[in-house]
Amino acid sequence: MSQKGIEESSMKTVVDYLAGSYLSLTETWIYGQIQNLSRYRPIVYAYRTENRDVYPLGEIKSLELSDGFGDLRTVFNKGWNKLFGFYPGFLFALFGDKPDLVHAHFGPSGYHFLRLKSLFGLPLITTFYGYDLSMLPEQQPKWKKRFKRLFRRGDAFLVEGNHMKDCLVELGCPEGKIIVQHLGVDLEQIRFAPREAGDNGAVKILISASFREKKGIPDAVEAFGRVKKAKPDIPMSLTIMGDSSGQPREEEQKRVILGLIERHGLKDCVTITGYQPHAVFIKELYEHHIFLSPSVRAGDGDTEGGAPVSIIEASASGMPILATTHCDIPEVVIDGAGGFLVPEKDVAALAERLMYLVINSDRWAEIGWAGRGHVEKDYDVKKQVLKLEAIYDDVSGGRYA
Repeated sequence: MSQKGIEESSMKTVVDYLAGSYLSLTETWIYGQIQNLSRYRPIVYAYRTENRDVYPLGEIKSLELSDGFGDLRTVFNKGWNKLFGFYPGFLFALFGDKPDLVHAHFGPSGYHFLRLKSLFGLPLITTFYGYDLSMLPEQQPKWKKRFKRLFRRGDAFLVEGNHMKDCLVELGCPEGKIIVQHLGVDLEQIRFAPREAGDNGAVKILISASFREKKGIPDAVEAFGRVKKAKPDIPMSLTIMGDSSGQPREEEQKRVILGLIERHGLKDCVTITGYQPHAVFIKELYEHHIFLSPSVRAGDGDTEGGAPVSIIEASASGMPILATTHCDIPEVVIDGAGGFLVPEKDVAALAERLMYLVINSDRWAEIGWAGRGHVEKDYDVKKQVLKLEAIYDDVSGGRYA
């Protein structure tokens, strides 16, 4: 056996479980946790796979093959799960893999693994990320009951910040089982670059978000329009990296966004790029000066839960951040240091702070350095994965049982 094989055979194994897909283009933070493990061998179990070329990993096991609906194995697994509450495909995989623990990503994944947890006596960690502790239980009350079962039987629950922790306690999770575990970003990939105004004092502003109500893009466009009107002498542009997925509520947001661009006469200075790969997003960070992310609580209860990872990445790159006091964003953006925070849905305050940043480009470098330092201290993926593996040690050792 090779030295690498000997090292891998002596490592503990963690199953990263996703009841949905591995892995959406927007879920870079999950890949970062898995990819950077050093003392645990990760194996992904997912119902289906997508974007494997974007998120390569050695061991990924899924139930749904690429040919989709006609696959008899998929039909069998669906039927068995409906009758007995687990997928037999994963049952057989667990016999072979013999993991030391399971890390379920999103609340529903944790709930759907409970039967297999019982059958194998496996420690189970579940990370909640946002919609699963806000919109889901509000829109589908059955999940409140399901989560209470998960809270009783699960071993530990990870959240991004203290706001999320409070939300989980409110849903009925014992506080002693909750661990605040920050998401991290790759600081080797994201270099720091102080921002300076472009030619003729040009200011380029960036938004990166799907067209969901919680992202607050209409407020951002409205604030940009007001500042543009107040300062016509400053060459300003806005790039929106994102789009609607085609769902009715996102299509409605898109109509609102396009309507505001039309109403303010911004067609010549607003660019909508659509969804882009993560590498393109990182590249675009350095082409822009200010990052705008005014998240809000949506009418259907949807929230960020924690904070958008895009904010952490933008701050790491040296961009001043303008965001809202929403969920755990105040833990990521220190108001007055790495950027500015305003109340949710307060367009006047958003425009006022955007105006300040636009006309005070001499402060961008100072603000950028403050943000970078905060990210290096608390959101470096290497440091956070070390903490995650320590949590794995504790849970697999029975400390949270």
